[in-house]
Amino acid sequence: MGYGKDVYQAVMEKLNLQRVAAEQESRRRRDDFYAACPRAAEIERLLSHTAVQAAKAVLGSGNSGEILAKLKENNLALQEERRQLLASAGLPEDYLQPHYQCPKCEDTGYIDGRMCSCLKELLRKEAYRRLNDSTPLSLCTFDSFSLSYYPDTSDSPDRPSPRAQIGKLLSYCRRYAANFSPDSPSLLMQGGTGLGKTHLSLSIANEAIERGFGVIYGSTQNLASSLEKERFRRDSDDETNQMLLSCDLLILDDLGTEFSTSFIDAAIYNIVNTRLMSKRPTIISTNLSLREMETRYTERFVSRIIGSYIRLFFYGSDVRQQRRSL
Repeated sequence: MGYGKDVYQAVMEKLNLQRVAAEQESRRRRDDFYAACPRAAEIERLLSHTAVQAAKAVLGSGNSGEILAKLKENNLALQEERRQLLASAGLPEDYLQPHYQCPKCEDTGYIDGRMCSCLKELLRKEAYRRLNDSTPLSLCTFDSFSLSYYPDTSDSPDRPSPRAQIGKLLSYCRRYAANFSPDSPSLLMQGGTGLGKTHLSLSIANEAIERGFGVIYGSTQNLASSLEKERFRRDSDDETNQMLLSCDLLILDDLGTEFSTSFIDAAIYNIVNTRLMSKRPTIISTNLSLREMETRYTERFVSRIIGSYIRLFFYGSDVRQQRRSL
């Protein structure tokens, strides 16, 4: 997947800082060790001199092979002596080497001109972070979800109290988050405003992110706006749409509140349908009933959701209003 120049630049700057920090720390360790063990510093100078002698032997004529063999033997002896000095000081063999976060590419992002897996992962995380930047991910956790705002009495003998119902949903969402994988089912959270749909979906997002999964969370309106802006950008490479289709978990909050256009409606259907076809989980929260969703979108759209999503029903009084009144 392609990413914008700003994403590449931010990630490459991060890698450069990692590499510089590792090399600076390596120099600090080397200076400290050489100060405590002058013989190690001398070995370093001798090894450097060996490299110069080897270069001269290759460029010269005569018995260069014999000279190189002797230089190699001397080089190995010096390296072994250095290992012994490190071992005597209780230090590992690689103590004097830079400890890069990615030893494969040494924090350069590339191996033989090809993109390293660490760079691919950093690009993905940075792109997700930017798309999630405007969401209150850090504000919602399962532990901060309180059932005390929900009535403990039911207004109907045919259904449990709001507190009992939301308690069941809280337990279900905890289990969903704890066991989340790219094979997890998709969820449809339905119910009125301020009943906890956003809080629980954000809590799931937080736990999935903590476990290393790629999660995109956003209001449907914001994500739809990003898609529409990208549509008219000359340098667009369909980055947002590709991320929405390929992330491990997509959370579409407040479905039905976005401004309706033929492009946006088609884009939302394509995202939901494509993720279903590729078996990637999506969580949708909405205030709309199924009938309202059919009117707002299409019967085909609702049919896809009913047949494939697990539906979670929220009811009770607006919790946000109760909090504001305290």
